[in-house]
Amino acid sequence: MYSTTLLQDRLERDLTHSTGISNAYYEILVQLSEAPDRRMRMSQLADRCLASRSRLSHAVSRLEERGWVAREVCVEDGRGQLAVLTDVGMAALEEAAPVHVTSVREHLFDQLSPAQIAAMRDIGETLLRHLDPR
Repeated sequence: MYSTTLLQDRLERDLTHSTGISNAYYEILVQLSEAPDRRMRMSQLADRCLASRSRLSHAVSRLEERGWVAREVCVEDGRGQLAVLTDVGMAALEEAAPVHVTSVREHLFDQLSPAQIAAMRDIGETLLRHLDPR
């Protein structure tokens, strides 16, 4: 739907303009912030962000340059790598989150009636059960 594309574009512009963080980088930071010890295998993080492994690796490299993410070797098997959200990265996320929340509220929820929000939740949960049954 064109409206979805327009909404995503507006949210991206608001976040990037106010914080310098793209939606893709924001999603990586959010996923890491919600992981145990703010650590996640790179392969799992790629899956969670719906990104290819190479695209995620490139993004993590950019986040490492900012000091927001670090890589560690996975101790369990020594082969995999973990992405780790640093304290600096957590602070950047905490600064960006209110900007993102305000943008979502302004451009999505404030435009809908309570009935539309309830219907959207129902539709979203139905699609989630279908697309991600875990």
